[in-house]
Parts: sequence; C-alpha cells; structure tokens
Amino acid sequence: MNSTASNLNRTLGLRLAIVMVIGNIIGSGVYKKVAPMAAELHSPGWVLICWLLGGIISLFGALSNAEIAGMLANTGGEYVYYKKIYNRFFSFLYGWSNFAAIKTAAIAGIAYVFAQSLHSLVSIPPFLSSWADFNIAGIFYPFDGFNVKLIAILLIVLLTYLNSTGLKTGAGLSSVLLLLMIAGILIIVLFGLSSPQSDITASFNLKTTDGTPVTMSAVFTAMLAAFWGYEGWNSVGMLGGEIKNPHRNVPLAITIGLALVIIVYFLANLAYLSVLPVQQLEQVNASGNTIAAVEVVKTFWGDSGMRFMSLLILVSTLGCTHATILSNSRTYYAMAAEGLFFSSVGKINKANVPGTSLWYQAVWACLLVLSGSFDQITDMLIFAAFIYYGATTVGVFILRKRMPDAPRPYKVWGYPVIPALFIIFCVLLVSNTVIERPREAGIGLSLILLGIPFYWWFTRKK
Repeated sequence: MNSTASNLNRTLGLRLAIVMVIGNIIGSGVYKKVAPMAAELHSPGWVLICWLLGGIISLFGALSNAEIAGMLANTGGEYVYYKKIYNRFFSFLYGWSNFAAIKTAAIAGIAYVFAQSLHSLVSIPPFLSSWADFNIAGIFYPFDGFNVKLIAILLIVLLTYLNSTGLKTGAGLSSVLLLLMIAGILIIVLFGLSSPQSDITASFNLKTTDGTPVTMSAVFTAMLAAFWGYEGWNSVGMLGGEIKNPHRNVPLAITIGLALVIIVYFLANLAYLSVLPVQQLEQVNASGNTIAAVEVVKTFWGDSGMRFMSLLILVSTLGCTHATILSNSRTYYAMAAEGLFFSSVGKINKANVPGTSLWYQAVWACLLVLSGSFDQITDMLIFAAFIYYGATTVGVFILRKRMPDAPRPYKVWGYPVIPALFIIFCVLLVSNTVIERPREAGIGLSLILLGIPFYWWFTRKK
C-alpha cells in the first residue's frame, strides 16, 4: 500500500482534515431524522437522549478507530486496516460493502434529500409519471417520483466531475460549504430557542404521548436514525495517503470533528423539540413528504423561514454529498491497485486523483437513487456499516496483543472498557435491525455477500 499512497499528494493539513470529517457527517440527518425518532419514541426527552447516546457511542467508535488509524494510516482507511488485523478476504469484503451498500448508499441518500429540498423551492415538473407504478418484485419502484430522483442523479454526476478535476478544488469547496451550513444551523438554534413559541423545558419531558413506556427495542430502532446523522465520521481515514502527518492528524481530525458535530446536533434538536411538540413531529413523519426542520422554522419565520430552511438544506446536502464522493472513491482505488477490483479503477488521471474510481462510484450511487426511499436506503447502510465498525474496534484488542510494542501515536481513552462497550452495542444494534427492519437488513446483507463471488473472480483472474 505504500506504493499506492506515494502516487497521491499529501496536501491536506489538520484543519482541512477536520473539515472533511465534519463535511462527511453533517448532511440530511440533522434536518429530517428528528421526525421518525419522535414517531418511534413518542417523547421529546427520549429523542434528545437518543441523539446524545448516538453521538457518545459514535465517539467511542471514533476513539477506537483513531488508534487503528494512527498506527496504520494510509489511503483506503479500514480497507488497509483489515488486511493487517484480519486477512485479505475480509479487507476486500469491507471495500466491496462500501461500494455496494454503505458509502454509495450514503451518496444516494444525501443527494435525494438535496433534490427534495430543491423541489420544495422550485417545483420540478413530473417526468415519466406514467411509469410510476412500474416495479421490480414489488419492492423497487425506480420511476416513482422520478423528477426528484433525476435531480439527485444529476447532482451526483456534477459533483463527481468536479472531484475528478483535482483534490484541492474539492477540499476548498468543502470548507466554504461547511462554514455556510454551520452558520445556518446556529442561526436556527438561536432564533428557535429564543422564539415566543419555544418551550425548552417541555423538550426534556421523558413522558410518552401515548402513556406507554419506552422499550429498549424502540431506543435501538430510533438510534438507526440518529446514527445516520453521525454517519461518515470515519471517511477521513480513507484519505490517509493525502493527509500531512497522518499518524497524528487522522486521529485528531476524527475526534475533534465528531465532538463538534455532537454539540451542534444536540443544540439543533433541542431547538426543534422546543418549538414543535412531539405530536406534530409524528404528523410530519406520517406525511412522508415534509422535512421536520422546515416545519419548525415555518412556525417563527413563516414562508420566508421555509425558503431559508430549504436553501440551508440545499447547502448542507450539497456539501455532504460532495465530501462523501471525494473521500470514499479512494477505497476502490486502493483495492484495484492490488488486483481486487476492476483494473481501470486503479489508475489516477491527469489531475492526480482516481478519476475512474469516482465514476464507477457515481454509476452505482445513481442506481441506488432509483432503488428506494430515503429511509430505506439509510437504514440499510447503517446496518451494514455497524458490522464493520464493530470489526474495527475488535481490531484494537487484536493488535494490542499481536503488536504490543508497535508505535501508537494515539491510544484509545478508557481501554479496554470503551472499545468493549462499543463492540457490545454494535452486536445489539445489528441484531435489533434484523428483527425490527428485516427488509433493510436483508438487502444490506445480500449486497455484502454478493462480494464473495466477486472476490473469487478477481483473485482467480489475477
């Protein structure tokens, strides 16, 4: 892998690495997911608890990931780590899962919300509406809402083209978009908490609207939504070959970036829940075609607030889609360089970035846009992602035993308790998803296992 990394320029310092972490996280979850969480929990206080728990558990995972990243930082992230921790097959299966079910699904989901927000601002005329009922096995309806899906596809294509022109251009755009969306979220927090409609005390109420107790299963299911909000914190590790002093800066970027996001998310959801009661958020979720944050801002700014919120979501999802496209194509590039993916993906273009990898990623992400709804896509990818997040954290224990004297620029705080708690949580979350969301878990697992015949094909070909 050293030869792979040497072909890429180390142009990103700590500041831009933190920008990439935050840019990969803040997208659509902070605006949309409070509604399905309210519908699952029926309690504003429990919604806030789940956001905090999701952030803390993600931080536990990030701290564990940071120890591995500090030891083994290179282009490809976990793909590189798993070769050292487990074996070549498991490493390939992770890279394949990223391509088939995790990172491309993240691109598709965020781009879809961008298109929905644009549609709320500028009505996009129906397109191929006569094909809306066309389906595959009664599960996939590719032409349902095709006007919105087409905009999402066009966004993916446009941002892929931009990223194929050079890394510095991409990282610079991420910085500008990140500043805009953080400023916008803080404006919402400030005006929301200070508005006459705000009732901050009510947002901490742990009682449910239907009087039934909150179950652990409901908490885990609601946290699928919260984890979508935090998804992407590990993406900077995939740029290890392009970050200056990666053994120091990758762990720092992951930890600092995620900690800042936790604070922003808690304040944003506190503002939402203080303005809109849980019953109204449940109605927002049931409608299926509205965004919770837009409805919140409408209560104190009217139609002007709706337009402001839609524009902010456009900026946020644009930035997150862009950052996710930029970072994750590096995994497939690293795989192809070793003969474990299509050979053309292992080439860099004239701009010194893996252009072919970017375009392969774009094509599959566009197909995923056509495959289902936003919540179906995000629940599937969170299920798949936590299988590997747990595997990375198990690697902390394996490498501590196998390589006790290896240099560790960063050691996970609270070892062995913190990584052990995170592993236990991953097992519980994956198991609960299989029970409560069998369709999403089944699709995710099928796409992961599809990598097995491809591994046989690539290794046989080589």
